Amino acid sequence: MNFCYHIPTKVIFKNDAFDEIQNCRLPGGKALIVTGGNSVKRFKYLDRLTTELKKCRTSYVVYDKIAPNPFKANVQEAAELAKLEKCDFVIGLGGGSVMDSAKCIAMLYKNGGDLWDYVSGGTGKNLPMRYGALPIVLFSTTAATGSEVNPFAVITKEVTCEKVGLEGECLYPAISFIDPKLTLSVPCELTAFHGFDILMHAAEGYINKAASPLSDMYALKSVSLAAKYLPKAVENPNNLEARKNLSYANVLSGFVECLSGCTSQHSMEHALSAYHRSLPHGAGLVFLCEDYFNHFLTVCPDRLKDLSAAAGSYPAPEGFIEFLHNLKKSCFVANIDYKRYGMNKNMIINYTKNAIDVMGDLFKFDRKPLDFKDVMKIYNLSFMKGVITPRSQNAEQINFDL
Repeated sequence: MNFCYHIPTKVIFKNDAFDEIQNCRLPGGKALIVTGGNSVKRFKYLDRLTTELKKCRTSYVVYDKIAPNPFKANVQEAAELAKLEKCDFVIGLGGGSVMDSAKCIAMLYKNGGDLWDYVSGGTGKNLPMRYGALPIVLFSTTAATGSEVNPFAVITKEVTCEKVGLEGECLYPAISFIDPKLTLSVPCELTAFHGFDILMHAAEGYINKAASPLSDMYALKSVSLAAKYLPKAVENPNNLEARKNLSYANVLSGFVECLSGCTSQHSMEHALSAYHRSLPHGAGLVFLCEDYFNHFLTVCPDRLKDLSAAAGSYPAPEGFIEFLHNLKKSCFVANIDYKRYGMNKNMIINYTKNAIDVMGDLFKFDRKPLDFKDVMKIYNLSFMKGVITPRSQNAEQINFDL
């Protein structure tokens, strides 16, 4: 029973969290606000944030070019803007892509150089983040990634199609404002994708070799909440009770990431969305999860049995696989139309090589190591599923995946 539990983030979890800004001691006098732009402006989230900052006499400059599956180039550009404007802390306003970008920008401001100098996988140089990072404040508009409470960030190097997770103690946010009301504006399909991201963080953390009684406690509760409330939020996006519980499940799964972490399924998904940037991360996990967890059915049956019971399914190892299948149907994402995102089964060798070469570290946490053939088999099985085009999603809605 070995674990290290240090999560130094102050979490403010409540409706109308913008109202709490004046009651907090912000960690600086001038902020770089990092966001994706469209949705946060359309729903007045950016206006609400800047209004409260003005009341606190905190100045700011806005960088609003972050896109889903964010590029390294945008992180570099924003870090230079922060230096030019002499900002002394960073605010991320958005979903996982925005929050992860904010973390990397804050770190680059202090350390300089190229972001890939600090990446351990792929072509990264694995240099230490010697000088830490500017203080980071996050306002989450989605319930998906757990980035609000963890020391991780995922960025894509577009030239080489590398989507890699960075890790560093300095990437923990100083303050995270989690307001379930902000997630009400997320459309139903993306809500489903985000919910599967929550589930997979918790479930992967539970079958992870590094799992402990503490991470198990958080993981099972997160799975239980997501299983109960995700279909309700998809059916009725205005269900605040469902949104609140998904936000809570997301925080718990973020704790799981800190304590045990993800497994190779996340490496496999990152390979997909590294090549196909329009693929939401959660959609890639939906695409893979049944066949991925089925692979571990005989490896850790007791763990899958526990997950099944937590999800409210019958307490048997195969019950968790059946639960995932049924949850996809109830959330209207039973089969992912991979052609919609440009995915191609003829690229399975490329995906497999990318997953192992770029984020191979996560494979070390599998209870039974996956080899090249195992990874190819899981991809192949996922592509063999029937194809049903999910609900339509316009360009404006894509911004909610940030």
